[in-house]
Amino acid sequence: MVVFKTNLGDIHIEMDQEKAPVTTENFLQYVRDGFYDGVIFHRVIPGFVIQGGGFDETFNQKKTRAPISNESDNGLDNKRGTLSMARTNDPESATAQFFVNLQDNDALNSAPGRPGYAVFANVVEGMDVVDAIAAVPTGAAGPFREDAPQDTVTIESAHIVE
Repeated sequence: MVVFKTNLGDIHIEMDQEKAPVTTENFLQYVRDGFYDGVIFHRVIPGFVIQGGGFDETFNQKKTRAPISNESDNGLDNKRGTLSMARTNDPESATAQFFVNLQDNDALNSAPGRPGYAVFANVVEGMDVVDAIAAVPTGAAGPFREDAPQDTVTIESAHIVE
């Protein structure tokens, strides 16, 4: 279990190490390294996702480790409250950024001949905080033309709870 302490409240996240071992270990290593302490949720799309894990409060992108392999065919679906790895169009490009699904996003799941976005965890407590983040007004900020929260939402700390 990982707890994100945000400036809007705590989010408790349960990993699925059995179905997403590479993705889970990658995420947990970033937590152990203190990487997520002080990062922001930089993308909020109500009714879709909230995304974080890559930028500090002044929109400086953090340096990451090498990308990991895509585990989107692990049988876990992008359902409300699940966490998935964010990536570019290259399915093998995920590093530290993640998103929380605000609804069931079946279009993000893998399909024959099409890699999806790898689900690796789910919110077990704090969906009210996730929904509060989703309600923050958005617009242009930093390098983003839209979808950036106009009030900064920060992960103040991330830690593993046994």
